[in-house]
Amino acid sequence: MTDQISQVISNGELTAGYWRIVFRAPDIAAAAVPGQFVHVQIPGLKDRILRRPFSISSVDKTAGTVTVVFKVVGLGTEELTKVPVGADMPVLGPLGNGYAMREDKTPILVTGGYGSASTLFLAECSAKKGIVLMGARTEQDLILVEEYKALGFDVRVATNDGSCGHKGFVTELLDQALKDTPDGVIYACGPKPMLYALGKLAIPTGVETQLSLDQHMCCGVGACFACVIKMNDPESPDGFRYARTCSEGPVFDATEVYYE
Repeated sequence: MTDQISQVISNGELTAGYWRIVFRAPDIAAAAVPGQFVHVQIPGLKDRILRRPFSISSVDKTAGTVTVVFKVVGLGTEELTKVPVGADMPVLGPLGNGYAMREDKTPILVTGGYGSASTLFLAECSAKKGIVLMGARTEQDLILVEEYKALGFDVRVATNDGSCGHKGFVTELLDQALKDTPDGVIYACGPKPMLYALGKLAIPTGVETQLSLDQHMCCGVGACFACVIKMNDPESPDGFRYARTCSEGPVFDATEVYYE
């Protein structure tokens, strides 16, 4: 883990409401693995000192750069769009535990919304090229489709309104994907309800499933317990314990998660 002043290399709109920022952070780039995140101090938020967590979307270890893709949802991300090229920005990372990559298995990536930004780094590092099941509310919320295709992945889309691909939830595409990849392993990132639904579907199949359960965070290093989720614990009277997604996650095996 390194806390360094990183220089912004590029910062621009990827598609409506979604942005891609690239910054030079050689130490972070050298150590990062898919599924980890960085904690960014956004310039311009002097009255709000907490850093903001962002999944690492891509890394160029040779150039020493890290890419983050984010959606504009509030004041913090709005300010992040205004950071100019050449600006210095404090970045802490890489943080958290990433995906346990199974090089002998074919990856099935399941994403919801801008969760596809997190698994792109995994797709770049994967020895085998598999399937991406990409879900979104509408066609306008689909991002990085061409990037996955360029990496050799089979992209299958589901939108809630049917504006692109299958009309319905992305989890409805899972059954066919499992049939097409008998040696598959599932890696997923997206909204919590989608991930919990996916976990409940995948566990009975016996297919290894890893869920990136991002939560709202404060410290990002496991000190404040603001980002906890429930995990199975047979020894607890309640049947669960709390785990910090920033330090024990954000990636967990689906069988470890407590489903309410």
